[in-house]
Amino acid sequence: MTVEDIQSSNQEIIKTIIDHTREGIYVTSPAGFEFINPAFERLTGYKKEEIYSRNFNFLRLVHPEDRHLFSTATNSLSKPNLPGGNGLVEFRLINFKGEVRYVEASTSPLETKPGQTLVILRDITPRKRTENDLIDTLAKLRKTMQATIQAISLTIESRDPYTAGHQRRVSDLARSIATRLACPAEEIDEIRLAAQVHDLGKISIPAEILNKPGSLNANEFEMIKDHPRVGCEILKTIEFPWPVADIVYQHHERLNGSGYPMGIKDNQIHPMAKILAVADVVEAMLSHRPYRSAISPEKVLLEINNNAGSLYDPSAVRACTSIIQERYNLPA
Repeated sequence: MTVEDIQSSNQEIIKTIIDHTREGIYVTSPAGFEFINPAFERLTGYKKEEIYSRNFNFLRLVHPEDRHLFSTATNSLSKPNLPGGNGLVEFRLINFKGEVRYVEASTSPLETKPGQTLVILRDITPRKRTENDLIDTLAKLRKTMQATIQAISLTIESRDPYTAGHQRRVSDLARSIATRLACPAEEIDEIRLAAQVHDLGKISIPAEILNKPGSLNANEFEMIKDHPRVGCEILKTIEFPWPVADIVYQHHERLNGSGYPMGIKDNQIHPMAKILAVADVVEAMLSHRPYRSAISPEKVLLEINNNAGSLYDPSAVRACTSIIQERYNLPA
């Protein structure tokens, strides 16, 4: 077999592959379309005769909201520093029948002739529809989860208005601390939600103990110390995307192991529980209670900074300190 025979055979193989592939393939130049394969016709719904017309502009098939994406990808071939310079882009294509298809396109220059561009189109509509359905489902789950948390909070509020208000304020402060620490958005949602229900276990404690104006006796304090466990047991029955029950269980733990109910320390404590611990103690000290008046912001900051590293996470303390200083116009 001669070299010419091999080259001819290879060309036939390549033509067969291009004709039978599911990906739409086309080649353009400044003069217009120079090649299209059958899959491109099927994807767009246009015949070769229409496409080879010098007036046919592929950009008109691209959804108006996505045209800048496709233009950026094709322009990047000559300007590689542009965003999307890898020549790969996803966009919506509107075919001849007006149907919207999701397409992934890869673009690359051809060396055979100056100005020629090869574009390969892959129909990813089934995948995108599955992704969109999943996004919708997750949004509904989040909405249901938030409604569940709201219902729990209202239940607590009907029994103990202070605890409900305390949880909302702790949630706001914990979220601010996590944001100041540049935590990922998922972790910020995690701490915000856990803080909203961190004292849920107090529904098992008689109101006269929660609001007792004097000191608690040993038995009463043991009941108070059990509220993280009770809250955890309740929250374990709800399916959250984060370990909310564990965070609630650990929010009274301290770095040196002096906390409760487990007495765990340092890295045994969930990072979000460390943030919640700081937000909880700060908000509690700043609030008026039946057994004491509210503590001044200056004394609150002195308390948490004196115990940073022993009781409280130093990073969370620093973030919280800056937030309280800004909130109360205190000197840094």
